[in-house]
Amino acid sequence: MNALDIKTMLTLKIAGHSFSITETVIVSWIVMAILIAASLALTRKLKVIPRGPQVILEVMIEFLNKFAKEQFGAFAKYLGPYIGSLCLFLLTANLIGVLSPFEVSIFGREFIPPFMMRPPTRDINVTAALAAISITLVLVCGFAARGAGGWFKRLFHPLPMMLPFNIMEYGTRLISLSLRLFGNILGAYVLMHLIEGLFPVAVPMVFSLYFDFFDGAIQAGIFVFLTSLYISEAVKVHEE
Repeated sequence: MNALDIKTMLTLKIAGHSFSITETVIVSWIVMAILIAASLALTRKLKVIPRGPQVILEVMIEFLNKFAKEQFGAFAKYLGPYIGSLCLFLLTANLIGVLSPFEVSIFGREFIPPFMMRPPTRDINVTAALAAISITLVLVCGFAARGAGGWFKRLFHPLPMMLPFNIMEYGTRLISLSLRLFGNILGAYVLMHLIEGLFPVAVPMVFSLYFDFFDGAIQAGIFVFLTSLYISEAVKVHEE
């Protein structure tokens, strides 16, 4: 199968309509299941005096709350959980490929897994959906922070002639968020695919440290940072 293909795993027929369940959907469900299981395990037996994993968990939550307060002000209690969930989902989704089963051929017998756990963020549908959610939050939070009048006034800042460009900015941010994450993850995946084809032994493990771990973590951080920046600009009202 081509590295760029998005394989359809099964098709559901409901009320005369067919719904395709792709590999991307299944892997995304696996990512969500991992996060849910981890959250239940880490919060199952919380203690007044934290120990072990609870210490790390509380430090992470404290950092997230502080970051959200600095970026979003009064909106922190609403946006903090979203930013934290977005970061965890993207980080896990970008790194999920290292857990994928792989084809094995021994003594003329081949084992071909039913599907590969490729990063769901290599699918433009996933990155576009996440970008659309983020830009929608920018619009909603902007209205909530400035009011309808203040939000529309912002479109004419700093000069009335900037109106079309300020409107266009929302579209360019949506495209930028979608394509940056999609392009980087897909590019890294294709490169690893080529390296594995040329050097099937040892060499892929070295390059995997960068393309699977470092690049995946960096791209998750960039998406979350830009999302936070755009929302922060929308909710912080300045004298204009």
